[in-house]
Amino acid sequence: MELLYALESIRTPALDAVMSIVTELGGETVYMAVAIIAFWCLSKGLGYYILTVGFAGTVLNQFLKITCRIPRPWVQDPQFTIVESAREAAAGYSFPSGHTQNAFASFGCLGMWSRRAPWRALCSLIIALIAFSRMYLGVHTPLDVGVSLALGTALTLALWPLFRDMDGRPGRMYAVFAAMLALTAAYIAYVELFPFPAGTDAANLASARENGWKLFGAGLAMLIGFALDRRYIRFEVKAPLLGQLLKCVLGLALTMAIRALLKQPLYALMGECGAADGLRYFLMVLFAAALWPLTFKYFARIGAKREV
Repeated sequence: MELLYALESIRTPALDAVMSIVTELGGETVYMAVAIIAFWCLSKGLGYYILTVGFAGTVLNQFLKITCRIPRPWVQDPQFTIVESAREAAAGYSFPSGHTQNAFASFGCLGMWSRRAPWRALCSLIIALIAFSRMYLGVHTPLDVGVSLALGTALTLALWPLFRDMDGRPGRMYAVFAAMLALTAAYIAYVELFPFPAGTDAANLASARENGWKLFGAGLAMLIGFALDRRYIRFEVKAPLLGQLLKCVLGLALTMAIRALLKQPLYALMGECGAADGLRYFLMVLFAAALWPLTFKYFARIGAKREV
């Protein structure tokens, strides 16, 4: 807590605003956008790499949160204050830091994929700033951030060999997806069946279950989308700049709309249960992985130079 109190003493409204923006770079929305844009426009292998590192990291992060059940810094020490704008997004247990781990999925993977030292340095700097922002805002301790830095580094390095030559050995992806689904199924069984102590926070436990079902739905959609692309779709990531911009802006808007607009209808139909969230994320990821790519041949013509 000594470091957090030291950071609390240097807070200013301007720095609070900057750190609040920086910390959002480690949020779920930015992670999804980075993964999808990479998948659509740069490399399918890179997109799957980002998704898999984020997927495995989230399962591990959620497992540690609900197992260790370490409260947030201001709960541990009622005298400590946080930047209030960060409170709403800091629900749940503290250990380890999900934003810091997401930062590795988004920017650690981009750094590994690139062979340019300046780009790798920039990605490393962004990860460090996100980790620092979590402590500056007062929502995580150095232990929370440090463990996430270690886990994120390990996952980014360990999974890299599976994807650096994915185009040459695409069949291994089926084993990767099978492992992801098995890992998530085990996690869901744990959070649904384990007799957690009576003092376990109900909201945190509900969030842990919800995230498990979301991940299972997303993982299943990734598997189906990969199989469909290999057999039927075979979309190309290349397009003129204008086509790429339109592809991303329209596609991301539709993807996020599916995530937001299907929530209440599915809850009304199926009840507020994990299966409803799993189906919502399944449909969202399947749209991004298999349905929207069907339009890419049209975007490849937008802005293309015509031969005279």
